[in-house]
Amino acid sequence: MFNNIYQNKKIFLTGHTGFKGSWLALWLKSLGADVLGYALEPNTRPSMFEELEISKKINSVFGNILDRDNLEKTMLAFEPDIVFHLAAQPLVRLSYSKPIMTYETNVIGTLNVLEAARKCSSVRAFVNVTTDKCYENKEINRGYREDEPMGGYDMYSSSKGCVEIMSSSFRRSFLQEEGSYAMATARAGNVIGGGDWALDRLIPDCVRSINNNIPIEIRNPIAVRPWQHVLEPLSGYLLLGEKLLTDGKKYADGFNFGPNEDSVLTVADVAQRTTQFYGKGEVIVGEKSPLHEAGLLMLNIEKAEKVLGWTPTYTADEAIKNTTEWYKRFYNNSEDMYKFTMQQIKEYEESIKWNKNYVRK
Repeated sequence: MFNNIYQNKKIFLTGHTGFKGSWLALWLKSLGADVLGYALEPNTRPSMFEELEISKKINSVFGNILDRDNLEKTMLAFEPDIVFHLAAQPLVRLSYSKPIMTYETNVIGTLNVLEAARKCSSVRAFVNVTTDKCYENKEINRGYREDEPMGGYDMYSSSKGCVEIMSSSFRRSFLQEEGSYAMATARAGNVIGGGDWALDRLIPDCVRSINNNIPIEIRNPIAVRPWQHVLEPLSGYLLLGEKLLTDGKKYADGFNFGPNEDSVLTVADVAQRTTQFYGKGEVIVGEKSPLHEAGLLMLNIEKAEKVLGWTPTYTADEAIKNTTEWYKRFYNNSEDMYKFTMQQIKEYEESIKWNKNYVRK
């Protein structure tokens, strides 16, 4: 996978205690990488990081990306080849109640990681993860392209738009000279997968309701999102990291990683399919939240397909089925969840090999 580029590479991974970070840490470890994770302690109970005992499988440091001295000290001591920056305040609704924390973490925190990497001469590549919500969303019936304006109605979305603008400025200001690392931003859609217990996440909320034998209450049933299994964007990040390491400046840009158009579903569609694959559960429409949430958001992924040779592998049904299967096994206490998670990673790797649309360039 990825031309064995990660074998024996030293990877500095921020946000490794989160949902996507936990999956990426395990995948990188399986690819032969030496991983050091830097993040706050898990903020959910349960958490994938703790349930799968990821701290026993990679090097792990609990720290805040706003603690500039500790961040720089940790990175400089480790001397990584590549940085994957996933640490963030990732919740739209939380950004309404904690706007300052959201901006500090997402904008200043990202700047701290970029600066720490600039002081670390070993760093050759930097994958900077943002979100599909960075775009100025006009709720148009097509996917946003990478060259369209940044924006954001809510504080989370606008903070990520700021991260994209700041990252572009940082690249032009400091990463042009010989010997500087190559940095790209990665924008993914709504990610699903086992091991996510964050608040205001659709499938985790569905699973909680099912296991508590209460109806699944959805607040915005006709909202449309680009749903994808967590391994889809992570494969994009890993492929982007490979390209940055081998021909960095050519790929130092922004890239969308989203599903095919037939996987762009409404909230109601996803909730109903979750109950179908879980084998039980009832979906009802609750009171609409007074807080603004986008009604329509899609990504155009032609650039990732043409420039990187990346394309999504799973259908929406495959993504939802794999996600619900992970939770069913977890709550049935019928499985070693580390082994099952690694099995899902291996199955995804096989699906890439058999996906005729996945073209390596």
